[in-house]
Amino acid sequence: MQIFSAAEVHQQLNFPLLIANLKQAFANSVDLPRRQVYPLQQGKPDAFALLPAWDNQGIAVKAFTYMPDNPKKDPALASLYSQILLFDRHTGQPQALIDGTSVTYWRTAAVSALAASFLARQDAKRLLLLGTGNLAPFMALAHASVRPLTEIRIWGRRPEAVAEVIRNVARERPDLHLSPAGDLAEEVPQADIISCATGAHEPLFNGEWVSPGSHCDLVGNHHKDGRECDSQLVLNSSVYVDSRTNVLHEAGELLIPMAEGLISESHVLGELADLCRGTAIGRKHPQERTLFKSVGSALADLAAARTVFNGTGN
Repeated sequence: MQIFSAAEVHQQLNFPLLIANLKQAFANSVDLPRRQVYPLQQGKPDAFALLPAWDNQGIAVKAFTYMPDNPKKDPALASLYSQILLFDRHTGQPQALIDGTSVTYWRTAAVSALAASFLARQDAKRLLLLGTGNLAPFMALAHASVRPLTEIRIWGRRPEAVAEVIRNVARERPDLHLSPAGDLAEEVPQADIISCATGAHEPLFNGEWVSPGSHCDLVGNHHKDGRECDSQLVLNSSVYVDSRTNVLHEAGELLIPMAEGLISESHVLGELADLCRGTAIGRKHPQERTLFKSVGSALADLAAARTVFNGTGN
């Protein structure tokens, strides 16, 4: 059994290859169990989670711990640790143990970009990225791999974090015009793609600011009572998700307007698998507002882990 560190994951993966492999995996996907998140102590956010997935080639299970107070205890500690165990589907033999945190960055961004390849306008040039965490550079680079972006505006609450994201993206894509975003009331209407990867529990902007023809991508929130966008944006948009099962169990972006009586489950027009199979159309006209909500899919973990493993010649 091979062991892959975070550095080896980054060395093996690139977005064109990963997005192509994800598209194939989702097109061939089968029903998978909902991921299980176990609270470790009542009244505290500490949690342990298991995400299983399988297809006709492999079996994977991602396990992760979430302990948000870790950095306060020791700056050397992360709030999240994750590992993926990959098995051969035909023999059941363990094949690899792969750093799951790095895989999660890659597959989260690649899933969003794959969705955007169906939902964003073909001529999308301007990306507005909200968020400056570890995931942010991956989101920018992934979207730039599927649409002819020329400009990326980065929004965050700390200027030094915005500058760091710009440096990281520029290192990989010096051809892009990268700059800090200003007032969202001015930035949002000008964006062709809006990608939100924040820890926000309240809507980041007014949904009425989003221009016709724009695509919105929401990946930061995993809480029933939190959301990165308001109900109006959901109402105004054609909505697609990575997994109905997970999103309708976890994502306040849809659960809150459902509780308000504004939408029903039928407002979700399809899953990413439907788009990949061609059973859902995706963007239907240039002025359509589209929205993709992702909370994470174990199938994406499986496809990404297999891409890492196969990249070594296995």
